[in-house]
Amino acid sequence: MKVLSYSKSDTLLLTFLVLIFFFFCRLSSVTEVVNMMKFFALVLMLPMLVHCATDEDCVPVDCEDLYKNGTTQNGIYTIYPVGPDTPIDVYCDMGCTEDAGSSDGQWTVIQRRMDGSVNFYRPWDQYKAGFGDKNGEHWLGLQNMFLITWSAKYELKVEMEDFEHAKVYAKYSTFSVDPETDGYKLHVDGFINGGAGDSLSYHNSMNFSTFDKDQDLMYYQYWYYYWYYYYNYYNYNCAENQEGGFWYNSCFSASPNGIYKWGGTSLTNGVIWSTWKGQTYSLKSIVMKIKRVSLDEL
Repeated sequence: MKVLSYSKSDTLLLTFLVLIFFFFCRLSSVTEVVNMMKFFALVLMLPMLVHCATDEDCVPVDCEDLYKNGTTQNGIYTIYPVGPDTPIDVYCDMGCTEDAGSSDGQWTVIQRRMDGSVNFYRPWDQYKAGFGDKNGEHWLGLQNMFLITWSAKYELKVEMEDFEHAKVYAKYSTFSVDPETDGYKLHVDGFINGGAGDSLSYHNSMNFSTFDKDQDLMYYQYWYYYWYYYYNYYNYNCAENQEGGFWYNSCFSASPNGIYKWGGTSLTNGVIWSTWKGQTYSLKSIVMKIKRVSLDEL
């Protein structure tokens, strides 16, 4: 595997571009500072992007790159979404099953539930870093999702199965996660129905929540009379109630990280995709996976 390095000409180009940016940008607000940082990060990646266009030995940024370089079997591989210094182990779904065509491969799995073997009731730091067994149930990690999706457009496919062996999916043409400073906010759009219905758009633009870091919009409102009327707001922690972290709104239409159960239940804290089976049916399996959108699809 080739490790990329900056040549003298690369360094001069970077210096020139950065000087131009500072000349035309007045850093008078937080927004301008953030934009400057994003620009600088992109500039640092330019040599890698240019070289990778002509060098087959460049490090892969996702499972699509691995597939194009001859890796066609499902399995755990290492990708480098922002360069050789940021390795991430992921499960690649290359589409090598009897009922999947070659065009349906090249997916990077970011979440999977299938048998209840992994506890998803975990704190913020574990949802940030990721946990579980990548060959089975796991969560890739919010920071990893951000690193993969920040510099290119990705689509999302959510596949699910019930205990009666029915299989459906929901697809979204756009998926990305903001950095931790923005709460790992979810961006999802462009729903395509594969029989599951659209449960995820309800969570669009929501920050991620765990039981120890509540960022959802849910609250109960009570009022009392004692000399005068006043309002008292009681925060309701969706992640605590569902026993799993997610981009909760108030509270959910999708809850793929809830408690693993077996089919119908009287409670609403299972593995849920409500537009398909309602809020009181816990799914047998669900997998969330992303793939880079090619330039000719934009």
